[in-house]
Amino acid sequence: MSPFSLLRPWTIRLSLVVLAAALAAGLSGCNYILFAGYLIGGPPSIEPDFDAETKESMTDKGVTVAVICYAPNDVKYSFENIDHELAKYVTFRLHEHHIKVINPDRVKAWLDEHPDWDRPEELGAAFECTYVVYIDLNEFSLYEEGSGTLYRGRSEAIVSVWKMGENEDAEKIFSKEKISKFPTHQPISAAEETYSNFKARYLSRLSDEIGRLFYEYYFADELDYAG
Repeated sequence: MSPFSLLRPWTIRLSLVVLAAALAAGLSGCNYILFAGYLIGGPPSIEPDFDAETKESMTDKGVTVAVICYAPNDVKYSFENIDHELAKYVTFRLHEHHIKVINPDRVKAWLDEHPDWDRPEELGAAFECTYVVYIDLNEFSLYEEGSGTLYRGRSEAIVSVWKMGENEDAEKIFSKEKISKFPTHQPISAAEETYSNFKARYLSRLSDEIGRLFYEYYFADELDYAG
């Protein structure tokens, strides 16, 4: 056997190490960690809190999810339809991530027909779903505090999951507080963006923050949020 054939695997490994070092030379901090993760095993992902805490998953076969949002009158005074809007955005987020959901317009129609509902399991029983995601939206605003010319989305909510039983009863198996602020570092001038466009962007952002409780996402996405 040629001595060169013995050296060849080591040469290949060394070349890969040199290539990795060369590519990483221009990276630093979190970007370097992310790059290393790609080399080792592909994009690093983050397990959703719901899966980690309950050992269940909304992406499992046969699972169906309904989303409902409640907002108090003081929130709805400024944002009349925010409960339905947020529920709709979150529902679409879950659908994008391969979670089977109940059409949000059907949910709204049921709520309109049953104005005296007071328990999430009533909705779950009506649609025969596996889980009901219940968003209790305590605060919601689109302007920087004390300003009418600077946008900054803010909200506080409790996100709970009720698991339906066989007899139309339900058990709350998950609950998480969600405090949101967007943009993180500094507000946006109202002169730079229309109100409706910023509202849509913030609802998109907020729905993803809530959705990440239930679907896998990637470390790179977390860096984008922190930036």
